[in-house]
Amino acid sequence: MLRWTVHLEGGPRRVNHAAVAVGHRVYSFGGYCSGEDYETLRQIDVHIFNAVSLRWTKLPPVRPAVRGQAPVVPYMRYGHSTVLIDDTVFLWGGRNDTEGACNVLYAFDVNTHKWSTPRVSGTVPGARDGHSACVLGKTMYIFGGYEQLADCFSNDIHKLDTSTMTWTLICTKGNPARWRDFHSATMLGSHMYVFGGRADRFGPFHSNNEIYCNRIRVFDTRTEAWLDCPPTPVLPEGRRSHSAFGYNGELYIFGGYNARLNRHFHDLWKFNPVSFTWKKIEPKGKGPCPRRRQCCCIVGDKIVLFGGTSPSPEEGLGDEFDLIDHSDLHILDFSPSLKTLCKLAVIQHNLDQSCLPHDIRYSEWLERRDWLRVSGQHRHDLISLITGWRRQEFLFCWRWSVLVEKETEGDIKLSWVKYMGKKPSFFLNKLISITS
Repeated sequence: MLRWTVHLEGGPRRVNHAAVAVGHRVYSFGGYCSGEDYETLRQIDVHIFNAVSLRWTKLPPVRPAVRGQAPVVPYMRYGHSTVLIDDTVFLWGGRNDTEGACNVLYAFDVNTHKWSTPRVSGTVPGARDGHSACVLGKTMYIFGGYEQLADCFSNDIHKLDTSTMTWTLICTKGNPARWRDFHSATMLGSHMYVFGGRADRFGPFHSNNEIYCNRIRVFDTRTEAWLDCPPTPVLPEGRRSHSAFGYNGELYIFGGYNARLNRHFHDLWKFNPVSFTWKKIEPKGKGPCPRRRQCCCIVGDKIVLFGGTSPSPEEGLGDEFDLIDHSDLHILDFSPSLKTLCKLAVIQHNLDQSCLPHDIRYSEWLERRDWLRVSGQHRHDLISLITGWRRQEFLFCWRWSVLVEKETEGDIKLSWVKYMGKKPSFFLNKLISITS
């Protein structure tokens, strides 16, 4: 039973960022947010989402090892790509409003959180953004994007062998996919499935005659050939800046934007590579609003989707000038447990919890919901649930530490203190003794 199970607010407000999943954590790199300063160069930011505790943290800036010497850290950018190979995240491409596009390869160690620039050889791809990146074994494949130097769309495929750190421009066989950017490329087995993106009707150069292809193109990495694909009877609308992921040997796409239709999407489609057919999927629960340029990562049987941008519900100057950047996060569960479904029902219907088993009432999923990062309605639902339970000192101390740290509204603090009949200093001292 495919279901949207979690919706959190208050995460990093990012658009056109890049992310990878490492175990139960999601690492998000860079992106932009409307109104922020992108003319002043600064280090790329790294946010980490814990899919167990459902909390975000941000890594501190990297300090130089030698005073006066800049640390090896990529500058803030958008339209880049990240992939995970073993314990290393490889970040490539993207652009900044000051520096333009980049083709330097950066490596981020997920264990030490240290950056490096590996020494590479071979044919390095030209600087670009809006490309795609996917992995087969220890090889990263780069396709398409908008090349800065040539000032045109690309349909080249480059691969990086990370065991030798060698770049290779692949001389592909067959009829190549059209030049494009902000498409998706997903590896299923040894085949790379390319969908969507923005192209030009007349060739690789941008002439404001945009087209949005909605047919799958398949590249066989073993023969290094583009395959001839049969027609499919049902097709999703063409789009760019969507999300794509593979699960159980099938391809899924979500959201995106089509400028010719002036339309943002929030639909979910599944592609079966065996039957070569598309099917529109309707998950249970309330999913994200229509959006583009979000990130999407697989954590076990769950899809973590966050960020992106959507048209403002208010009258404005049009799509490109009247957008809302999102700081929310949604989880799509392919196999929600009975316990998860029970928790959702309790919250949705404000049910009596006194007869629920202890492990459900005090599970991490409910206890560690950060009140400051959920919507007002969800916060009210959680407060309603907790007021019916027996209070545990540790749970209260944890909540109290969050409230004090964030300087939340005084009425919430006072209501807690009044109920517990304890002075704030008692709980702060208790918190110190527990966490020390």
